[in-house]
Amino acid sequence: MHAGEFEAVRGVPDLYVHDTGMYDTNEYGAVYVYDAERPVVIDTGTGANRETLFETIDEIGIEREELAWILATHAHLDHAGGAGHLAERYPNAEVRVPEKGVRHLVDPGALVAGTKSAVQDQWQYYDEPAPVPDDRIAGIAEGDRIDLGDRELVVHDAPGHAPHHAFYHDPDADVVFTADAAGIYVPEVDTVRPTSPPPQFDLDQCLRDLSAIEELDPEYLCFGHFGPREYEPSLIGEAKRAYVEWVEAVREKREALGDDEAVVEHFEEASRDVEFWNPERARADASLNSRGVLTYLDRVEEESEE
Repeated sequence: MHAGEFEAVRGVPDLYVHDTGMYDTNEYGAVYVYDAERPVVIDTGTGANRETLFETIDEIGIEREELAWILATHAHLDHAGGAGHLAERYPNAEVRVPEKGVRHLVDPGALVAGTKSAVQDQWQYYDEPAPVPDDRIAGIAEGDRIDLGDRELVVHDAPGHAPHHAFYHDPDADVVFTADAAGIYVPEVDTVRPTSPPPQFDLDQCLRDLSAIEELDPEYLCFGHFGPREYEPSLIGEAKRAYVEWVEAVREKREALGDDEAVVEHFEEASRDVEFWNPERARADASLNSRGVLTYLDRVEEESEE
């Protein structure tokens, strides 16, 4: 699958995955469209390539007045940047996002500023988000259910990645839309890579979020990056190890170098070995993730001194 294309998710009727073409990397940005009685779009991409998403929704056969839900897993702009644009195009769709993300989608100014600071020259792959009207959006929380008519999605808070993050479970199809709660599964190398952005990444909570997915024991995981795959229990164990080892690697490098910018530069240089997305994205990803862990380590140290 390439940028702008979509395909059915094998084993899950009426579910489709759309490749947004994010960061000029095939399948990096996954948007899910559920053609249920009350259709839903799960995540939206950055909004930069929204016309191809509109085309996908049209080709699936969902009319503009029929889309019932625009459901973001969290407010980060690679997942929710297009929410306002979709709200403009689909007049009857209600927008939902975990409660702490509502203000960011209604007034995205602070989120845009933070994202530009974090991703720097990678902002070229984003688009200025359109605000979601406050009468079209509401917050959701643990245990809430999104009514799709012939099925429902159950909300599970997963704040390890960010306080405004959740994953969604369809009990009937036994599929979990993980967003970033299970890391990034990269099919090309058959492994899970951590995602630990600043400023509120929390390792301990990430491990609890992974355990929550594990307890559901689903048939399928729909990752926010690189798309769906069949669930294997070993995958969650692999993700837990990846997160623990990543945080320990940053901790050890900080102790060795004694300078946070040197730590970030070290991991940026190490990213040259990454071959499954373009070099500039690999470098930006390494910078973002290492800064998130450094911020987490500072917070842990502060809490231990209190």
